[in-house]
Amino acid sequence: MADTNDMPAATFPAIGKVSPEFFDEIIYPRLGADREEVLVGPRHGHDCGVVRTGDGRVMVLTTDPIFIVPEYGFERAAWFAWHILASDVTTSGFPPAYVVVDFNLPMSMNEEEFKTIWDVFHRESSRYGAAVVGGHTARYTGTDYPMVGGATFIAVGPEDEYLHPGMGRPGDVIVITKGAAIEATGIFACAFPETIEKNLGADTLREGRALFYEMSTVDDALAAVTIGVRDDGVTAMHDATECGVIGGLFEIAQASGAGIVVEKEKIPVLPAVDAICSHFGMDPLTSISEGTLIITVRPDRADDLLRTLRAKGRTAEAVGRLAEKHQGYNMVEAGKRRPIEHPRVDPFWNAMKEAMEKGLT
Repeated sequence: MADTNDMPAATFPAIGKVSPEFFDEIIYPRLGADREEVLVGPRHGHDCGVVRTGDGRVMVLTTDPIFIVPEYGFERAAWFAWHILASDVTTSGFPPAYVVVDFNLPMSMNEEEFKTIWDVFHRESSRYGAAVVGGHTARYTGTDYPMVGGATFIAVGPEDEYLHPGMGRPGDVIVITKGAAIEATGIFACAFPETIEKNLGADTLREGRALFYEMSTVDDALAAVTIGVRDDGVTAMHDATECGVIGGLFEIAQASGAGIVVEKEKIPVLPAVDAICSHFGMDPLTSISEGTLIITVRPDRADDLLRTLRAKGRTAEAVGRLAEKHQGYNMVEAGKRRPIEHPRVDPFWNAMKEAMEKGLT
């Protein structure tokens, strides 16, 4: 591990995930031993690693913090924590199979609160056929909400059927589910209901809070791959988390070594999303959007994908295409094409910090 004094201060994050430059310079060159069975290792913009296990099978793995916000209520908070992890692993096209959980609990948590969390982890794991196979649970001083540990979710499946964000190809149609800033809106509606109702009205609050249980791409991803994968359908999937839809679109294009053309007007922005993001100073297109799945699909299967997702009750829209790399990253707005860049810093974090500092309720 490099001495922190040698790390480039310009790319070390003030808040949120590390930048692509920091990842490429500090993390990526230092990944331990090279092993031939590792098919996909750590890469910026990728949701999972992939390891060949033999006999034409692979194991897909993802790790994230366990993110518990008591203000959501412990049942809802635990549901969200589980689905953050499951959403990443299912971008492979496989359902979760195994779960390893590390709880580093704050001293302020009591037994009943933990029992609620664990009941939800058991319920959701059972629902999707995943077994908890290991972990660690303890309370420690110096730990606090919302980061109360971490977990690894593992999926398994045929080697010729897994997906990762680098498998998109020029010409693929880009489909997104639900719309922009699903997570930012759902979280703000649950964290500051009185402020939102007072300033934006009861309808906006109700619509915003309803988005909380949309903050998962698990069912979207598992439905999408039923049309076929790779040459037969879906080529790549990516969960639009930090930096939102624009960040996710940029990352899936970059991972695939492709350019991109996106039509801004086709990206769904729900009325409650627009109102809540505007009130708290967030751009919905670059704000965190767990629940929004970005899918690339072969052009002749795009209509099948849209029909399949909509039949499951999902909003789904074709918003653009992957292009040749030399065409760059572009957005069409009001008929004019302009280049886009990765947002790098998600406005959600500062908006949340400012709202809390103001004592909003």
